[in-house]
Amino acid sequence: MNFGWLKQVMPRGLYGRAALILIVPVITIQLVVSVVFIQRHFDRVTRQMTESMLREIVLVTDRIDHAPTLGAAREAILDLSEPLGLTVALPDTTPRDIDTDMRRPLDLTGIVVIDTIRTAIPGLRSIDLRDGSRVTLHVQSRWGMMRISFPRDRVSASNPHQLLVLMVGVSILMTVIAFIFLRNQLRPIHRLARAAEAFGKGHSVPYHPSGATEVRTAGRAFNDMRARIERQIEQRTLMLSGISHDLRTPLTRLRLGLSMLPDDPDTREDIAAMERDVDEMGKMINAFLDFSREGALQDDPEPTDICDFVTRIVGDANRGGNPVTLASCPAPGSAVLQLRPDAIRRALENLLGNAARYGSRAEVTVTLTPKTVRITVEDDGPGIPPAQREEALKPFTRLDPARNQDRGQGVGLGLAIAADIARRHGGTLKLGSSTRLGGLSVEMILPR
Repeated sequence: MNFGWLKQVMPRGLYGRAALILIVPVITIQLVVSVVFIQRHFDRVTRQMTESMLREIVLVTDRIDHAPTLGAAREAILDLSEPLGLTVALPDTTPRDIDTDMRRPLDLTGIVVIDTIRTAIPGLRSIDLRDGSRVTLHVQSRWGMMRISFPRDRVSASNPHQLLVLMVGVSILMTVIAFIFLRNQLRPIHRLARAAEAFGKGHSVPYHPSGATEVRTAGRAFNDMRARIERQIEQRTLMLSGISHDLRTPLTRLRLGLSMLPDDPDTREDIAAMERDVDEMGKMINAFLDFSREGALQDDPEPTDICDFVTRIVGDANRGGNPVTLASCPAPGSAVLQLRPDAIRRALENLLGNAARYGSRAEVTVTLTPKTVRITVEDDGPGIPPAQREEALKPFTRLDPARNQDRGQGVGLGLAIAADIARRHGGTLKLGSSTRLGGLSVEMILPR
């Protein structure tokens, strides 16, 4: 049997599922107690009380039927009705339908009263239970139609709903108390989740393990993991910074030595080629420093109007000589995100730089969804084959042999830095094919 539909209707949040765990047993117990215990209990009590009352009613009807005259019957009524708490009218002159038993629709114990009385009184014409406080019987006697009335609480337990109301009230109270305790137990889990989410976005917030033993264990494991990751990031940053910085000294000496070589026509081309190699090595070292420095930048996020922000970046790219068009963007103010503007600007500039390097034009599209903001950069270059897209997001990966090399080679860090920045904001970077321009489509997805 397939229970996949159950996952669609079940609560997804921890509070909802915990509340369901609390409420379902309570409701089940109430139903079981109501159906199995309460109804049977009150049915049995009602039947016993009605049978006791029948003895008095039968006594009155027998005395009336055995009276020699109507006057004697009335005297018997006077003698018995007051001590027995009955109201008897003989003959009954009230015009009404006396051939149908009547009760209120929700009067469940009235069914038991009617069944019990009808099987014990000969000559009974009808039972009227519409008045919730009294029971009225119409009985055909020797001296005509007789009406017998008595209080309803003599045949039914008074206030039969009190037990149910008490049970519901206590259940609600216990559910509220349990929910309060449960909320205190879930609060440390939410704090741990917020700390983990913030760390996933590159922001380390203070977190102290608290709560139950299992939650404390998970919290300590998270703190240890966060410390190890931070140490690894710091070591990577120091290593790359150190290597790149140390390479600058011999590179500077090489550049100085090349500039001091005599201008000989025989070696002029070789010197120019070596100078280009030195410049290329300088660019690579700068890229390494930027990549290592990116992990060290941990400025606090700030509210940013994404449309206005992207518009400024596209304008700067056009002023820098890159043919970039803003295809579509929502109205300013429609989406304000908590971002690190410098990091996002660097990521978009890398994407626009790649688009300009491998294509002749680029388009930027900003799309809003209920939960995300999608910034898409498309170009008309050769694109990246689907089999190599995952590899292209890794640092120091260059796919130039399969792409256009006419505009200079990169060092394989542009997409890697953009993907890392997107991850630090809780988003992701996706590569695809541009349907409009035919080249590469890079989509940066950021949570709102």
